[in-house]
Amino acid sequence: MKIRAVNVHPISHEIPNNSGATMGVGRMVKRDAVLVEIETDEGVTGWGEAHHGRSPGAIAKLIDTTLKPMILGMDAFDTTAVWHRLYKGHFATHGFGAGTAIAMSGIDLALWDIRGKACGWPIYKLLGGGRRPLKAYAGGITLGYQPAAGLVEEAKGFVEKGYRALKLRLGDSPARDIERLEAVRAALGDEIDILVDVNAAYGLEEVRRILPVLDACRVGWLEEPFPPHDRYAYGKAAELGRTPIAAGENHYTRYEFAWLMEDQAVQIFQPDLSKTGGLTEGLRIAAMASPRKQRVAPHTSMTGLNMAASLHFLSSIENPSYYEVDATSFNPFRAELTGHAFQPDGTGCLQVPDGPGLGVEIDRDFLRHHPLIEGPCYV
Repeated sequence: MKIRAVNVHPISHEIPNNSGATMGVGRMVKRDAVLVEIETDEGVTGWGEAHHGRSPGAIAKLIDTTLKPMILGMDAFDTTAVWHRLYKGHFATHGFGAGTAIAMSGIDLALWDIRGKACGWPIYKLLGGGRRPLKAYAGGITLGYQPAAGLVEEAKGFVEKGYRALKLRLGDSPARDIERLEAVRAALGDEIDILVDVNAAYGLEEVRRILPVLDACRVGWLEEPFPPHDRYAYGKAAELGRTPIAAGENHYTRYEFAWLMEDQAVQIFQPDLSKTGGLTEGLRIAAMASPRKQRVAPHTSMTGLNMAASLHFLSSIENPSYYEVDATSFNPFRAELTGHAFQPDGTGCLQVPDGPGLGVEIDRDFLRHHPLIEGPCYV
């Protein structure tokens, strides 16, 4: 089965009434994504998602003009060869680093979707996995910077929906972050797991100040306190408290995760399958973490394609951690695009879609009605 065509669909939707949560990277004003559609010469079509990289038009252009010609005519089942062709022919020699890894991710996920559809199996079965409950936490564009009382009410709302874990956004200021965290812990008690994400908005001094409070509040992890390249700060922060450090959504390919593992500062690895190189590379990263007994909690991207891929991934590896539910109240890229809500059951768990390939289908009318909106997605 050969790759006959590669079609790229950059899409956007606005966030109504400036309702996006504010966090370390800013306030989201629109949601972007790049969908990759691969057609084969036997009529099987697969879909994947490349992260927008804050520049969805550039990611789409890279795929359409540079990466697509390199893989046309290749075996659609040979994901390893396609990955290596793109790596050797562009990523390793001509760079555009993160952008190329993101673009490769969408291509790789679409090829896995093809593989599953061709044999009528969901991806997790192809990988030797099983359909089991996966622990989930409320994430996405939620639980951001707001007065403590309002944050407590939002957190309680997620617990009432069945969540047993949720993630708060830090990075505002240590004093305000501490006030919010202590209020939420006091309101929810000890039975709910609390995770926190700084979105790379802090330096070492801020982390030194908040870590004793994270320890006292029994926080499950401190996510991405620094930019991904700041290896010195990660190493120092790991010495300052007991709360595990999580990172990886902005680390690309197994090569950057190898650095994380060598530095021994990060305990939970968070590859985004729409950024780090797709499912092919995500599986390699999980295998690298396995002998260290370290868990993998993939970062959720923008649409239901990535959400489905992450569930197949977690259902297939031996060291899964939490699944991040995009609990954003308004996200047409979830159920409207794919027909799947990706919401947990009453025990705070989800199960992977059971249909062939990724187990979701794309509404083409939705694509036509949500063309790319130029401009930044965060302000």
